[in-house]
Amino acid sequence: MNWSLLIKQFSHYLKIERSLSANSIEAYLHDVLLLSKFMQMHHPNVSPTKVTSQQLQHFLGYVHELGMSAHSQARILSGVKGFYKFLLFDDLISDDPTALLEGPKLGRKLPDTLSFEEIERLLNAVDLSTAEGGRNRAMLEMLYSSGLRVSELVELKINNIHRDVGFLNVVGKGNKERLVPVGKDALKYTTLYLDEIRGKYPHKPAQKNFENHVFLNRLGKKLTRVMVFTIIKNLAKEIGLKKTISPHTFRHSFATHLIEGGADLRAVQEMLGHESITTTEIYTHLDRDYLRQVIQEFHPRK
Repeated sequence: MNWSLLIKQFSHYLKIERSLSANSIEAYLHDVLLLSKFMQMHHPNVSPTKVTSQQLQHFLGYVHELGMSAHSQARILSGVKGFYKFLLFDDLISDDPTALLEGPKLGRKLPDTLSFEEIERLLNAVDLSTAEGGRNRAMLEMLYSSGLRVSELVELKINNIHRDVGFLNVVGKGNKERLVPVGKDALKYTTLYLDEIRGKYPHKPAQKNFENHVFLNRLGKKLTRVMVFTIIKNLAKEIGLKKTISPHTFRHSFATHLIEGGADLRAVQEMLGHESITTTEIYTHLDRDYLRQVIQEFHPRK
């Protein structure tokens, strides 16, 4: 079988059987396409099912020579490993040539966070006298209150907000659903937006296929991820915040503030939708750094 056919089947497998998001599928395909171009350039007569571990090792060397970061190299290796697990799963190969491959060593980068005071300054900088301001305040309150990913925020549906009990039904990675509490302020501003602002002049009503999306642009379509990034970046600039922040910064801050307040790690894992608790444990490192800073600043025998 040739590369294009197997990559097409791999894409179908990721979408139908793994239920991955469009962004995740695109990342996997990018990695395998890079491998296919390398193989067609250096080993044009070798089919995907005949690739050896040595050839894959040469490919990783090629990726390194392109000047990609260690994180990018590790991601590409992960994508290639996923492709060969698919071939193994479909009995197209009997041995996995990626089994012994190792990626570059990665240092664990702690995510940037905002203090509660910085969150408050950002929220208070929103101009509530405009329709966009009302929407943006509700949107940011929701990000910080429930720790949503930006993809989860823009896809949030009206019927997934359970106002009476203060919970959201969130559809996360791999179409996995989870229940997440939502704070009173987030519910207050979201209710105000839905009842008084959304779809009313000068904004257009919700367009077809977007009637149930919570956050809409002025054309009546769902907000894009890029628009959410831009809104946050502009607010940070307005208040003179020197940190580089994104929608994910609100998610990091949500988790960090919970851990600092004594929340149970497994409860935070559930709310964030992390498959592994080791992913959530990064926030305990943040908490320890904060405690170390407090000791250094205030302890008499530091």
